[in-house]
Amino acid sequence: MPLDRDAAFSGTKPVPDALRFDAQRLADFMATRVEGFVGQLTVTQFKGGQSNPTYLLETPARRYVLRRKPPGALLPSAHAVDREYRVIAALAAQDFPVARPVVASDDASIVGTPFYVMDYVAGRVFWEPFMPPATVAERGAVYDSMNETIARLHGFDPAAIGLADFGKSENYVGRQIVRWSQQYRASETEAIDEMEKLIAWLPQHVPPQIATRLIHGDYRLDNLIIATGAPRVVAVLDWELSTLGDPLADFAYHLMAWHMPYSESAAGTASLIGHDLAALGIPAMDDYVALYAARTGFDPRPHLDTYLAYNFFRIAAILQGIIGRVRDGTATSAHAPAKAAMIRPLAVTAWRFAQRAGA
Repeated sequence: MPLDRDAAFSGTKPVPDALRFDAQRLADFMATRVEGFVGQLTVTQFKGGQSNPTYLLETPARRYVLRRKPPGALLPSAHAVDREYRVIAALAAQDFPVARPVVASDDASIVGTPFYVMDYVAGRVFWEPFMPPATVAERGAVYDSMNETIARLHGFDPAAIGLADFGKSENYVGRQIVRWSQQYRASETEAIDEMEKLIAWLPQHVPPQIATRLIHGDYRLDNLIIATGAPRVVAVLDWELSTLGDPLADFAYHLMAWHMPYSESAAGTASLIGHDLAALGIPAMDDYVALYAARTGFDPRPHLDTYLAYNFFRIAAILQGIIGRVRDGTATSAHAPAKAAMIRPLAVTAWRFAQRAGA
C-alpha cells in the first residue's frame, strides 16, 4: 500500500526513550535565558526529519521548537546545530523567512547534547511535491514562491550578512564529492556498483563554480512552511547542511523531485514522476529552471546533468548515513530502515545523469 506521507510525517509523537531528556531541567534553563518564558513545559517529538531530533516545546502561553544533536557516535562534521543557529540568526536579521532563533547551548547537561531553540512557525508543510490537498492555482503560486525564496537566498553576499567565514569559498562540489564519498564509506552496508562508478567519475567532472553564495544544502518543498492562508513561504527549515558554496548545486538539489525514483515505502524521497504536472498547475522542470536563471542571473543548464548526477549521488550517501545510524542504534525516525531500499535506485538514477553528461 502506498505510504501516506502527510500522515506519516506530519505532527508530533511521544518522545522515544532513546531521545528523551529532562523537561524540567530544560524549563529551568529557559526561564533564565528566554525573555517571557513562563510555565510548565510539555515536550513531544516531530515525526518528520531524520537527522537532528526536533521537538515541540509547549507552555500554556506559547510554543517553541528545539533541535539537538542526536546521542551516540556521529560521523565527522555532522549534526552541527551551532551552525544552524548561526545561519538562521543571520538570515532572520535580513527578514528572510526563517524561524526566529531564541537561545542555543553547548551544555550537554541540559538535554544530553548541544541544542538550540527557535520560535514555532505556524503554517502548512506539504510532504508530497504534487501537493494533493491544494488547488491548481495554489500549487503554481507555491512553486513560484519556492523558486523566489531560493533565488533570494542565493542573492545574499555572505560577507554582507556576517557569514564570510561560514565555509570555504572555492570548489564546493569537488569537496562535497570527497566528503560524501568518505561518509558513504563510513556507513557502507553493501556494495553498489553505480556508487563505485560515481565515486570514480564525479571528481573528474566537477562543474566550474560561477559564484560563492550561502547555500541551504537540503532545500525542498517539505523543508518549507507555507502560510496557512496564502501560497507563500514563511519559513525555511533544516539548515544543518548549510555552508558557503555553489548556488547552482544547491538549486539543482531540489530539482531531484522531478526525477526521483518512485517508492511506496517510507523512504522519504518524494517524487513528481507519474503525475500530470500541467493539470496540477506545477511547472515543468525546464520552465522552473528558466525562472531561477532569470531571477538570479545564474544559469545551471550548461551543466545540469552533472549537477543532478552529483545530487542524486549525494542523497544516496546521506541515506546510507541514516542506515549506518540504524545499524548503530541512533536513528531518529521509525521510517529510517526503509531508506535502505532507496539507495540503489538513487545511485542508478545518478549514474544515468552522469551518462547523459558523457560518462
